[in-house]
This record gives sequence, C-alpha cells and structure tokens, in this order.
Amino acid sequence: MDDDARALRRGVGAGAPVSEELDDATVLALWLTAWLRGEVSLDDARDAVVGGDAAHDVLDLPGDPGDAGTSTPLILALGRLRAAGATGASLALPEPGDPLGLAGPPAFNAEAFEAEQAVVVRGTGVGLVPVRAGAGVVWRCLPATPPPPTHGVADAERVLRRTLTTTADALVDLDVARWRPEVADEIMDLRRPLAMPVPASLSGRTQALLALATRCRRIVALAREDDGNAVTAREIAVRREALQPLDGAARRAVVAACDPDAER
Repeated sequence: MDDDARALRRGVGAGAPVSEELDDATVLALWLTAWLRGEVSLDDARDAVVGGDAAHDVLDLPGDPGDAGTSTPLILALGRLRAAGATGASLALPEPGDPLGLAGPPAFNAEAFEAEQAVVVRGTGVGLVPVRAGAGVVWRCLPATPPPPTHGVADAERVLRRTLTTTADALVDLDVARWRPEVADEIMDLRRPLAMPVPASLSGRTQALLALATRCRRIVALAREDDGNAVTAREIAVRREALQPLDGAARRAVVAACDPDAER
C-alpha cells in the first residue's frame, strides 16, 4: 500500500480549526433545546440561528391571531413555543427511502423530504421546515409527531467510525484521489479541529461526533458532484453504493447529536 492510501485510511490531519456551516434545522434544534433547558439566553439562541442571514420568521404558528400565512419573528416564535409546552427539539434529515427523524403526519413528512431537513418541537405537536427566502429563512410550521428517541451518541459514534473505515477503504480501491482529489483531501483532514456554531453546553463527545459527521457528509456531497466524472453507468453505481452507508451513518450521527432525550 502506498503512502497516499495509508493516509486515506487513517484520515490523518492537523492544523488550526476550520469553520463549517450546519444545516439550518441542525442549528435550530441544538440551540432551541439549549435555551429551553436554560443553558443559553434567548438572544444568544436567536443570534446563533439567524447567523449572517437577514432574518428568520415562523409561518403559521399555532394560535397566531392573524390569517393563514401570518409570519412571526423567530425570537417571538421561540417564546410562544415554550409557552405552548416545548421541552426540546429533535432533528430530521430525511432522504428518499429513509425518513430519518420523521414520524408523520404525511403533510409534514412531505415538506421535510422536499427540504431534506426539519425540526420537531417536542411537547407542542408541531414541526418546523426551513425554506430559504432571499437573504433569510421562513420556517413553515405544521403539525408533527415526535419520533422515537435515537440509540444515543455512543452508538452513533461506533457505527459512524466503523462505516467511515469501510468507506475509506472502498474509496481508496476506487482511486478517489484521481477522480475526486477534494474528497481525498477531506478524508486526510478528518482529525483537523472543526469550529461549529453549537452551544457551549454540548458535551465534548457530542461536539466531536457532530464534527466528524459533518465532515463525512461533506465527503459524500463532494464525491456525488457530477458523479466524480464517472464515464459509465457502472462506475456511477459502484461509487454511489460505496458512499451510501457513510451518508446514512453520518446523517444518523447528526440526528443523534441533536436528540434532546440523549446524552448531549
């Protein structure tokens, strides 16, 4: 085995932390739960969720005195959700054939699938689906059923690390460094610190899992771009088959990191 292959399998990297953006729903789920538990202030939670966007608003919040289609600024919506009995927020990251984090009803699931992300606000019977609107985000509020708890951070970490090793081996065998050098670079940087917009109260283990899962999702996204210049349908199928387990394990790890009923 040559040095490049060994490096790919080890995922060795070093250097200063780099910053990585998270899905809108991931950020909201983490900070809403932290605020509901008294770990962060309302202003800090709002600022973290909005980030560099112009504004975030919630559409059709239950009990809104206006007509259908009324929007509420995020900071007011968070307060009303807590008043309605919110206890925490869980994350959904569904993809076709994998309704991860979803438990219905169909209308909520359909919008979550379209956005590929959503938040279920436990204790309220509603969920929020982000829709990018110009320089901001509109969160569509719909009835939602909370999913069952995940298996937890420790289990998600074991599965992700095992799947990462298998996938890295497969990508080396497929000569990833030739057809997608960016993926090879990401794998080699897996241990490089990753700065993310998460509450400081999140445990070190959960933060580490979230960072690893985020990098793995980036590896999958990069490798899927134009199918790595694959020239045959067979090449495309083989590469997608190699990446699918890592995609599923990484998404499950992010959902576990956001599970309000798991150790955080």
